[in-house]
Amino acid sequence: MSDLRVATCTFQEFQPAMGTPVRTTAGHPRFRLPYQLGGHAKLVTPPWPLVRAGLAEDAYEFQYRRMLNDAGIDAIREELLGIAGANDLDAPVVLLCFDKLGVEGNWCHRSMAAKWLTEQTGELVPELGAVARARKPEPTLFDF
Repeated sequence: MSDLRVATCTFQEFQPAMGTPVRTTAGHPRFRLPYQLGGHAKLVTPPWPLVRAGLAEDAYEFQYRRMLNDAGIDAIREELLGIAGANDLDAPVVLLCFDKLGVEGNWCHRSMAAKWLTEQTGELVPELGAVARARKPEPTLFDF
C-alpha cells in the first residue's frame, strides 16, 4: 500500500487534519459529526451478524480476519484507494469506529483491521485516537 496511507481512530476523536474520515461500522453514527465522511470502507466493515454475535475478542477476531482474508488485500486496497482518490489522495485514509481503545476492556475491529493490514503489507497502520490498552505479551515457546 505504499501509495496509500491508512490510520485508525474513533468518530469522536477524529480531527479533519488527520486525513480522510472513513466509516467502517455496520451502522451510521447516532450523533452529529462535525466533519463529513469521505466514504464507507465496506470490505473492512463487520457485518451485523458478527457485530451482534456477542463473541469474546479472540473469537470475534478469528471471524473478522476470515472475512478480511475472503475479501483479500487487493480488493481492500482498491476500495481504500478509490475512497482516497475521491477525496485527497495525499491524505491518510482514517478508518473510523466508535470504541475508544484507551478505555479498559474496550477492543475494536479497527485495531484488528490495522494489524491485518500491517501483516499483509508490511506498513504500519497507526492508531490516532487514545492509546490502546496494554496487551498481555504473546507466550513464547519457553512459557508454560
